[in-house]
Amino acid sequence: MDFKYEMVVPNEDLPCKFFIFEGKNGNYRRANHWHQSVEIFLVLEGELKFYINNQSQPLSAGELIIVNSNEIHSIEAPKPNLTLVLQIPVSYFTPYMGKEDYAIFVSQSQEKNRALAVLIEKMYHVYTKKEKAYLLKMQSLFYELLYQMATEFMKTEADEGNLRQKRHLDRLSQITSYMKKHYDQPITLESVAETFGFSPNYLSRMFRLYAGISYKTYLLNLRTEYAFREMLHTDRSLNDIAINNGFPNSRAFAKSFLKRYDCLPGEYRKKIQLTASET
Repeated sequence: MDFKYEMVVPNEDLPCKFFIFEGKNGNYRRANHWHQSVEIFLVLEGELKFYINNQSQPLSAGELIIVNSNEIHSIEAPKPNLTLVLQIPVSYFTPYMGKEDYAIFVSQSQEKNRALAVLIEKMYHVYTKKEKAYLLKMQSLFYELLYQMATEFMKTEADEGNLRQKRHLDRLSQITSYMKKHYDQPITLESVAETFGFSPNYLSRMFRLYAGISYKTYLLNLRTEYAFREMLHTDRSLNDIAINNGFPNSRAFAKSFLKRYDCLPGEYRKKIQLTASET
């Protein structure tokens, strides 16, 4: 479920992804998901609510949260907000990890959290100003951020339960990466299970046990989110968007969208258009 909305730094020379959170307009929910990158969310305006391993963690302006690699989380943004998101490939931290490449990042004191937030804010301002050699400055700030995370926020101790869950989620991440590449095709539980050498029942249990949702729900969420993005950034018809993203028709898309966002796709599109015309 990779994001590419309003990229703050789309330049491929940069070692990370840096962008404005796609739920900035409010009325937004992101279901349980996970990814291999480490993510940092920094709220500049408004508020968000995170659920990490089913525990609620509200976030207000000036606060940040670190989402670990393969950490199951969901996000709610009921109201408009301005939030910066930094996605960091976990491979940057591999040399400093513990057993079986295990590491987690843990929130620290308000002072240390604020120091990390200041670095991210500087990265944002450096990019938006685009002064001479700004990409060099971005690189400098990014590696300073990595240093702070590795020395102040990273813990490498793990028990067998942590390692076992990591193994399962690493395997599940391979499966979901495959689904992200083929979500617009008629992939079924049976076909994906066969691709990875599992029985359908085993794969179904894996999703429910480690992702907290069914295979079908995950696939519908995936298709809905990609369709949501296409709807925001194109003027294609809702039926075309539905077909492009694996739905049989616009009715099926609308049903899934309504369940996720509490409104129909056409209503949401009109709301965004109205907001844009007022700014």
